[in-house]
Amino acid sequence: MIPPQEASARRREIEDKLKQEEETLSFIRDSLEKSDQLTNNMKLLFERGKESLESEFRSLMTRHSKVVSPVLILDLISGDDDLEAQEDVALEHLPESVLQDVIRISRWLVEYGRNQDFMNVYYQIRSSQLDRSIKGLKEHFHKSSSSSGVPYSPAIPNKRKDTPTKKPVKRPGTIRKAQNLLKQYSQHGLDGKKGGSNLIPLEGLLPRTPRGSPPGPWINAACVCAANVSPGHEHDFRVKHLSEALNDKHRPLAGRDDMLDVETDAYIHCVSAFVKLAQSEYQLLADIIPEHHQKKTFDSLIQDALDGLMLEGENIVSAARKAIVRHDFSTVLTVFPILRHLKQTKPEFDQVLQGTAASTKNKLPGLITSMETIGAKALEDFADNIKNDPDKEYNMPKDGTVHELTSNAILFLQQLLDFQETAGAMLASQETSSSATSYSSEFSKRLLSTYICKVLGNLQLNLLSKSKVYEDPALSAIFLHNNYNYILKSLEKSELIQLVAVTQKTAERSYREHIEQQIQTYQRSWLKVTDYIAEKNLPVFQPGVKLRDKERQIIKERFKGFNDGLEELCKIQKAWAIPDTEQRDRIRQAQKTIVKETYGAFLQKFGSVPFTKNPEKYIKYGVEQVGDMIDRLFDTSA
Repeated sequence: MIPPQEASARRREIEDKLKQEEETLSFIRDSLEKSDQLTNNMKLLFERGKESLESEFRSLMTRHSKVVSPVLILDLISGDDDLEAQEDVALEHLPESVLQDVIRISRWLVEYGRNQDFMNVYYQIRSSQLDRSIKGLKEHFHKSSSSSGVPYSPAIPNKRKDTPTKKPVKRPGTIRKAQNLLKQYSQHGLDGKKGGSNLIPLEGLLPRTPRGSPPGPWINAACVCAANVSPGHEHDFRVKHLSEALNDKHRPLAGRDDMLDVETDAYIHCVSAFVKLAQSEYQLLADIIPEHHQKKTFDSLIQDALDGLMLEGENIVSAARKAIVRHDFSTVLTVFPILRHLKQTKPEFDQVLQGTAASTKNKLPGLITSMETIGAKALEDFADNIKNDPDKEYNMPKDGTVHELTSNAILFLQQLLDFQETAGAMLASQETSSSATSYSSEFSKRLLSTYICKVLGNLQLNLLSKSKVYEDPALSAIFLHNNYNYILKSLEKSELIQLVAVTQKTAERSYREHIEQQIQTYQRSWLKVTDYIAEKNLPVFQPGVKLRDKERQIIKERFKGFNDGLEELCKIQKAWAIPDTEQRDRIRQAQKTIVKETYGAFLQKFGSVPFTKNPEKYIKYGVEQVGDMIDRLFDTSA
């Protein structure tokens, strides 16, 4: 048993130790509370610092991200076409010092902040700038486009001023080339020489279709020149504006073509601008966004601008579809330069879009397919319209000159020359025997040649049908002659003849034969004049024997018949037209030779025979006078 004194001492010792432990525990508790408070303060400080960095990131990106000016974009685009080396056109999206700050903030947020919100901020800001840059370029076209082409940027003024180093921007409005060609024919004759053509300049050549009559497959060939278009500032309005420009039938034709060219030029350049700017955006993004987030962020960044371009492209397809229904094939032609450019740009597109979602990558191929389909439909519908153009007396040229159907068909085919590959690919894309990737350029060239021959064949059939509207077979022959000759000369003066020859080797010879046949048909109209005085139809008279009354009457009838026939034909055929100077002179000369020889022989035989007391009444013309009268055929000014 422990003595009471010792037990008491032990108890006090235990109590002291417990008190000491309590003090230690209290100290630890106080320390932990202070540590938690410090930790919370540090967490709060960290969060505030992270928020400050995120705010600074947003602020730096917002303040220093600028829209790329149209001037700089045009330099960037046309830099690929330089004929000689030039200083690089560089894009500085952010000042270097700002870029370094943004990079440091980005790295800290990724490494310590465990936060990806700043990436959303980044793509939203840069996406807006990309979209606004492309919209600004289109507005620049509306304000600055002129008939001389899109003005180049003055960013490198000295070189451009003294020695142009860039190729001219090729305008898509090939209507102008064909129009100038037709003007040349109408003013100088089909042989290019100055002559008395009865074709007037293009503006007056194509008669207006009377109100209420069915529309024909006419190509509006008004000269494309400057157009100041008031642009919209929002994408939806720009798309609506483009659609209205493509569809408004009531706008003056020349103005509509001007607007179409501006819109087409703008769209083509905006596509190129997207590629260049997207490439530049990816370079900037690669410095700021972590590698494993770059593709997804880039995909989001380009969506608005890419969707805008695709939507405008689909609007063009939609407008072309409506134009086909209206038989307005000049509007459909806007698809050709755009499609060609999209296909040429596709490799760069594919490279830029590497790593993006499949839906993003498939947008351009989808638009290309839509344009190929609508283009092929336009080509086929045009050929059908050429075949089925109605035979109406009101739209037949009274002088037998080139029909508007012929000139429009040739204009359309000539415009395809600038887009041979594109048009051939359109036709090939619809062939069930070949896929979109397997057809060769030679195959598509043969398809295009076959198509051109089909149009020409349809045109020939329609012209034959139209020629029957004329009651006079001679005028019908002149009409066919003029049209066949116009077709042949047009083929020869362009590369069309080479394209036709791919599948029809004898086309040129065939047209020449048709022309000769019509000349022979025309010449038969003079038989009713020359038959009066032809040797085979004259009675035999004994020289020195006095003429009997019946014989004198026969001679009088022969002279009178010849005179009346000559005067009638010269009066009628003077108003007819043969625009080709060479052909006109040739036909006149051939007819003049035949008539002068026949009349000369008749006059020599009977001019001195006393068949009348009033010889001047019957012998009204000398041989040369007859020749002069024939020289005035096909010339309303004579």
